[in-house]
Amino acid sequence: QFQKPASEVEIRTRSLWVRHPRFFWSHFRPTISLLHKMGLFLQARPRHLNVLCDVSGKVPLTACGFDLRSLQPDQRLENLLRQVSAEDFEKQNEEARRTNRHAELFALYPSVDEVGATISIHDSILRTLVSCRPPVFEIEIEPLFASIALYDVKERKKISENFHCDLNSDQFKGFLRAHTPSVAPSSQAKSAVFSVTYPSSDIYLVVKIEKVLQQGEIGDCAEPYMVIKEGDGGKSKEKIEKLKLQAESFCQRLGKYRMPFAWAPISLTSFFNVSTLEREVTDVESMVGRSSVGERRTLSQSRRLSERALSLEENGVGSNYKTTTMTVNSFFKQEGDRLSDEDLFKFLADYKRSSSLQRRSRFPSLGLLRLEISPAPEIINCSLTPEMLPVKPFPENRTRPHKEILEFPIREVYVPHTVYRNLLYVYPQRLNFANKLASARNITIKIQFMCGEDASNAMPVIFGKSNGPEFLQEVYTAITYHNKSPDFYEEVKIKLPAKLTVNHHLLFTFYHISCQQKQGASVESLLGYSWLPILLNERLQTGSYCLPVALEKLPPNYSMHSAEKVPLQNPPIKWAEGHKGVFNIEVQAVSSVHTQDNHLEKFFTLCHSLESQVTFPIRVLDQKISETSLEHELKLSLICLNSSRLEPLVLFLHLVLDKLFQLSVQPMVIAGQTANFSQFAFESVVAIANSLHNSKDLAKDQHGRNCLLASYVHYVFRLPEPPRDPPKSGSVAGAPPPTPLPRNSKYYKNSNPDLAGTHCAADEEVKNIMSSKRRGVCVGSTCHLRLVFVLVVQHFHEELALQMVVSTGMVRETVFKYAWFFFELLVKSMAQYVHNMDKRDNFRRTRFSDRFKDDITTIVNVVTSETENEQAEKINISLAFFLYDLLSLMDRGFVFNLIKHYCNQLSAKLTNLPTLISMRLEFLRILCSHEHYLNLNLFFMNSDTAPASPCPSISSQQNSGSVFQDQKIASMFDLTPEYRQQHFLTGLLFTELVAALDAEGEGKAVSAIHSLLSSHDLDPRCVKPEVKVKIAALYLPLVGIILDALPQLYDFTGNDASVGKNRANGSDEDQEGTSAINQNVALAIAGNNFTSKTSGTMLSSLQYNMLNADTTRNLMICFLWIMKNADQSLIKKWIADLPSMQLNRILDLLFICVSCFEYKVIQVDVSTTFPLGLGGRETSSVFSLLWNDRFPGLNENLRWRKEQTHWRQANEKTKAELDQEALISGNLATEANLIILDMQENIIQASSALDCKDSLLGGVLRVLVNSLSCDQSTTYLTHCFATLRALIAKFGDLLFEEEVEQCADLCQRVLHHCSSSMDVTRSQACATLYLLMRFSFGNFARVKMQVTMSLASLVGKAPDFNEEYLRRSLRTILAYAEEDTAMQATPFPTQVEELLCNLNSILYDTVKMREFQEDPEMLMDLMYRIAKSYQTSPDLRLTWLQNMAEKHTKKKCYTEAAMCLVHAAALVAEYLSMLEDHSYLPVGSVSFQNISSNVLEESAVSDDTLSPDEDGVCSGRYFTESGLVGLLEHAAELFSTGGLYETVNEVYKLVIPILEAHRDFRKLTSTHDKLQKAFDSIISKRMFGTYFRVGFYGSKFGDLDEQEFIYKEPAITKLPEISHRLEGFYGQCFGEEFVEVIKDSAPVDKTKLDPNKAYIQITFVEPYFDEYEMKDRVTYFEKNFNLRRFMYTTPFTLEGRPRGELHEQYRRNTVLTTMHAFPYIKTRISVIQKEEFVLTPIEVAIEDMKKKTLQLAVAIHQEPPDAKMLQMVLQGSVGATVNQGPLEVAQVFLAEIPADPKLYRHHNKLRLCFKEFIMRCGEAVEKNKRLITADQREYQQELKKNYHKLKENLRPMIERKIPELYKPIFRVESHKR
Repeated sequence: QFQKPASEVEIRTRSLWVRHPRFFWSHFRPTISLLHKMGLFLQARPRHLNVLCDVSGKVPLTACGFDLRSLQPDQRLENLLRQVSAEDFEKQNEEARRTNRHAELFALYPSVDEVGATISIHDSILRTLVSCRPPVFEIEIEPLFASIALYDVKERKKISENFHCDLNSDQFKGFLRAHTPSVAPSSQAKSAVFSVTYPSSDIYLVVKIEKVLQQGEIGDCAEPYMVIKEGDGGKSKEKIEKLKLQAESFCQRLGKYRMPFAWAPISLTSFFNVSTLEREVTDVESMVGRSSVGERRTLSQSRRLSERALSLEENGVGSNYKTTTMTVNSFFKQEGDRLSDEDLFKFLADYKRSSSLQRRSRFPSLGLLRLEISPAPEIINCSLTPEMLPVKPFPENRTRPHKEILEFPIREVYVPHTVYRNLLYVYPQRLNFANKLASARNITIKIQFMCGEDASNAMPVIFGKSNGPEFLQEVYTAITYHNKSPDFYEEVKIKLPAKLTVNHHLLFTFYHISCQQKQGASVESLLGYSWLPILLNERLQTGSYCLPVALEKLPPNYSMHSAEKVPLQNPPIKWAEGHKGVFNIEVQAVSSVHTQDNHLEKFFTLCHSLESQVTFPIRVLDQKISETSLEHELKLSLICLNSSRLEPLVLFLHLVLDKLFQLSVQPMVIAGQTANFSQFAFESVVAIANSLHNSKDLAKDQHGRNCLLASYVHYVFRLPEPPRDPPKSGSVAGAPPPTPLPRNSKYYKNSNPDLAGTHCAADEEVKNIMSSKRRGVCVGSTCHLRLVFVLVVQHFHEELALQMVVSTGMVRETVFKYAWFFFELLVKSMAQYVHNMDKRDNFRRTRFSDRFKDDITTIVNVVTSETENEQAEKINISLAFFLYDLLSLMDRGFVFNLIKHYCNQLSAKLTNLPTLISMRLEFLRILCSHEHYLNLNLFFMNSDTAPASPCPSISSQQNSGSVFQDQKIASMFDLTPEYRQQHFLTGLLFTELVAALDAEGEGKAVSAIHSLLSSHDLDPRCVKPEVKVKIAALYLPLVGIILDALPQLYDFTGNDASVGKNRANGSDEDQEGTSAINQNVALAIAGNNFTSKTSGTMLSSLQYNMLNADTTRNLMICFLWIMKNADQSLIKKWIADLPSMQLNRILDLLFICVSCFEYKVIQVDVSTTFPLGLGGRETSSVFSLLWNDRFPGLNENLRWRKEQTHWRQANEKTKAELDQEALISGNLATEANLIILDMQENIIQASSALDCKDSLLGGVLRVLVNSLSCDQSTTYLTHCFATLRALIAKFGDLLFEEEVEQCADLCQRVLHHCSSSMDVTRSQACATLYLLMRFSFGNFARVKMQVTMSLASLVGKAPDFNEEYLRRSLRTILAYAEEDTAMQATPFPTQVEELLCNLNSILYDTVKMREFQEDPEMLMDLMYRIAKSYQTSPDLRLTWLQNMAEKHTKKKCYTEAAMCLVHAAALVAEYLSMLEDHSYLPVGSVSFQNISSNVLEESAVSDDTLSPDEDGVCSGRYFTESGLVGLLEHAAELFSTGGLYETVNEVYKLVIPILEAHRDFRKLTSTHDKLQKAFDSIISKRMFGTYFRVGFYGSKFGDLDEQEFIYKEPAITKLPEISHRLEGFYGQCFGEEFVEVIKDSAPVDKTKLDPNKAYIQITFVEPYFDEYEMKDRVTYFEKNFNLRRFMYTTPFTLEGRPRGELHEQYRRNTVLTTMHAFPYIKTRISVIQKEEFVLTPIEVAIEDMKKKTLQLAVAIHQEPPDAKMLQMVLQGSVGATVNQGPLEVAQVFLAEIPADPKLYRHHNKLRLCFKEFIMRCGEAVEKNKRLITADQREYQQELKKNYHKLKENLRPMIERKIPELYKPIFRVESHKR
């Protein structure tokens, strides 16, 4: 027999066993052992079938042969079989790993401090460049003039000044030459930059067109443009020429006068994408400071909060539209009586609502005006400011310049003045000469800015328009023809002199312009005058005025008074309208000189009086101040300064603060008395700081700090300077203070002060004033000497510190509330003091006075006392930054004492531990970010590699020779007192980390350390390896801290069942929760033996603060960085000295690291990113990250970039960015795993000399297996497999003896990689697997079993394995076996070949399974067959049962999944009962009968068929007591999920005795909790499965033809649903036209079917029970569990119809019996028996009445009562309209006594049924009466009426009895005695 092929031997042997198992075992046991050893009887293989048939067959399926030798093997590894020593092997691997490694680990890791820079909200200004292109007019007859401005319709406000654009050709410019004395280049601009701070859809660009004044109304002048066209022929040309001559005549005579002509609105909605802008502005605002103080931020960014780190383009604002050319081809005519801005806003509002606005007033063909609108670039060549100053770059070969147009924002924009600007805008609005003489018709106003009353005093300060001089002395308003009350829209822009006097005023001269040329008559006819003084009480006059008009020449000194209040003159002035106001005008100023605020005006005037020569008394507003009251008034002014309006206070903030700081350090002598303003000035500064912080309109940074104050400190503040010469005499009184530029201000190119640029020219007048001030020129004759001089010049930093110390009350509270501002001032003043006094080379301890140091100490103490208020965290951060800066300025020993003192005081003050830790961590995090942090921590190295420090401390120089020679290696990894003393800041930080890990706030601590290491790693000063070695040595104690915190780390494997179950040898049932470290590790840390198998009940007493995933990941990257950069020889010595428990701790930490840095798949276009063809899992893991040999320059480019990742959401990232991120993530995963591999190699080498190599081997294997289960690059896999082979070569004899479980996982992972699509990975995996077999030759049976089980598990679970590649790998392993000459003399090659053939047959089954992937029932049938074929291989059967459970779980068939696990548990119980005799264990599968009667089929695994002492059999982790418990607990969970709570109880009945025997009270508690929940859930309503009979008919189904199955479907599945599913599926298989569903349930006559079609018959079936069964099946669960019999009914009549009259209606009841009971391990079970019963019509009636009566009984007794259900059943019973209802049934069958005596009993039975039925109806009516509401009483009456009616009708039939049935059966005779 043994000479036959193995498959035949197996078939015959197994068939004998099936027929006579006990005989077989008793006679053939020796033979079976031999077969086992030969590998022939290891397992039985299923054979390949085209269609699945005979799923119930007992005969196992055999494997079909597939010749592996016909395949081409992959390339083999060279020298794999060569004998090499373990040491050389490890050395080669180490050298290979060291090549092409990333130098900077943190370059691959995203920073936790990723934040945007703080920017001003003013950055959201949108700048738009508008360029006028040459216009194209239909007819060109005269010059036209355009002005452009922006208007906001919603706010009804003009939001920009006018831009005058020259549109005329040289010919038309010639018409005006007489009136154009010169043409300035600045007037030739054709493009302008408009700024919009608040973009909206309501903004319009309005173009206004003017023309030279000519005779006629606007409509008359526009007529030629409406009727004449260029192409109309000769007549048109003549008309045009005539009109040109006419226009030239008007230009020569009236060229300086204009008239309104046309206008056009342009909506900017399409350019201002409002939704985008709103989002962007919101983003900007959120960056400005809406976030909490505690967030992580880059320190340099959080400090320099006013630095502009983002341009407009990066911000996104301003770049959201493209350059667009707008063609304006439709203009509106101006209407003479509707020219005001109010009229314009009405027009725009109508225009926005309707596009058909004023059709009649449009020009149909004026021409085309083209405007190009685009985002303004940041730098514009040849640009002019609103003051006409050129901005660099301004090329010499000047083209037409661009003008910056000044914006008038609709709301306040709080930005301080940083450029000199002094502009006045005059808006004439309306003149009312209605009652004037008839001569006043064509009215214009000449506007002049006068410095005196003479005509020659008109100043050339009025900005010109297009194509003319830059500045004018006078301008004329546009003229409305024949209008005595004209409206004006003119904007007159005036450049105000820096120094104004009472003589400056605006002069308005009114003229009538004669359009008709009269001989000798002047063009202008004077109508009158008006004026407006510029100053009133030394203040600039702005606002709206209604001025009177004088009709005659103005008297002398008129400008000294306002026009409204001019005193009486002699002769009197003749006024229009009797001195009433007839001229409306508005004046607005945009000035950095005039504050336009009373408090500021007074303060600056008084300060000016101290600095300059003035005559007393001085005038301040309407008040006169003498010298004696000067001190009091100034102090009063200082107190009131904070009462200023917010906008002017912000505008002049820089100057205000400069003046206050000047006053604070300069005591004065005023009128002989010493005046010290320090306290008042300081308190005023405090009050201003408080106001600015409290304002909701001002931007704040992420720490709540006011950006304006921060900008001031950073850019503007300079130490107050003492005056060069003491003032000697006064000057003219009343002069307002000139406003010089701030000393540190930057000159900007436009209205946006935050964009850097430099003016080419300054204001000459300002220069002259400043120079005259410096020279001290005395003007006037009434000067007297006033002593004002500096007595003692205090150092500003000393004075500021003193004021902070001596402040009290609310001032002190506010000072420390906003301490950051005063600290920043202190630091900057100290730095400037050191610089100015040239003390940089002095010893630090001598730079500042002892008194100042005492004040600093006091300030720190005060801050400590403030730590209990609500501002504690902000004050803490401010102090940290302050001390951070002091480390660069003061003696570091002094600063360290302050730090130590503060930390100690903080601990003593705060009782809230989390707050304390959080504040100290934030404090230390800031300090540790110092540029010279390493030097501050006494970090020493050779001078040639040391990072340069400009200010090394003395102590650091003295101690620079000390190193760690005296320390023991072990103590270097601990946080010792010596370490904390030597490395002060780092020691503090580590101490805080330890405290934080025990409490809360560990995220901050870890983040701080992560930031430090990241900065070191990326610091160019620390590039050299020897430098990084020293840095890593500084952080070695962190390794010990991390190891101690091991139980707190997040478990990244918790959600991954394939690896999470194996943490530290923990079994499935020990792993509870997804983020806790496994039990063994915790016990080890608690001091127990690491490999102890104790249940761990004491663990519940240990409460750990668990870390989250991000914190753990940051901690892990720090650990890996230290391990990567530390001295490797030091690491090896450290490992060699560690006890085994510590080594196992390290291994468990490495296990976490592997899962932590697993590559997460990012979907990218692999085809473009990687030139290789990929498949399978490598698509995600290929980020093979083939390193520098395939991606040149990769190291230089791979770095997380803020600008690439910060501003956009993930779904907005470009493909290139996603590819880059994928590449970086992949490289991080590879580098991290290589570091882990280095550590494992160190442990392996150290373990060789240790006694604990067994336990270490398991730990190393566990980490390696975990890494293989994660997505990895081919680079890493190559090195990992090399390490594995070295491990196998070194410990091959121990692997399958001590680490069976790890080897099982290892086999599965290696096999998985054997199916890789990557040749390199496959080659490495094959070599590793062969070496594993070769070195386990002595234990080959166990290897064989594990590999086979692994493959069976792999094909059942892994969705991505490739059968073709796996088969090729098998061929490669076979090639290794054939080429291995050293093993040829042994049975090893034969054993390998047999094993590979076995594996090949498993793959063949897999192909069949894949064919049925879309048919879940067929797939489960096939898996069931495969599992059944492994009846004699318990391990494999168990594996396939688990595979089936997983498939069921994915389909949410939880009950079936649970049954699979119950069968698996029964299998294990059978084995354990043979091996151990414990009373608490189940006695084989018999013990599981209460769970399922199907489980008895597992009893085949008994001592008759299995030898448990055979090697490799039942060696898996589940064939243990803990494995049994794990299976049962998992099954109970699935039963609970599936709603079978009663079964949960039965399962735990088997579990509880085992737990009690092991005294595992923790699990017993958990188990009883679960039982309680299960019992609680039983009460709730449940829905179980729905069942259908499915029959297959037709040859297309193959062996399924004429087979019937019962399908179990989810609850409430309707017949159409399953019908549609099966019809759709088989329609795809055979074609829709070949599949047909039989609609009825009648028996199928196959002769009537089409042989070319496939027929499916689907029938709803219900569970069927005999009457005796119903006694035991009481509950709803019992009626739906353990079901084998089902019934369906088919109605018919004797005539062949399905339906008929009641007396004709028969019914066929069909009862089906299945092979197994539901629920089972499948969702469909074949039918093995069919029974049919035919019911006569009266029997049908009896069944129907029983059913109806039962429904009534259920509805009556339902708890809680359901009124709706009761009424529905009752209505169907007693309702008057019920067809074929109870009454009709009674009338048909009970009306008469049947003639046939055989029907007597049926008649009587039906009568009794009706009797019970009518009784139940009565109960139901009464019950309903108690349930109804008031509105249902009428319904109740109707029910009651119908019930009584039915009862009366039924009574005679119910009461009629059949006498024959009540005759006695035999007569009883009575005898009289």
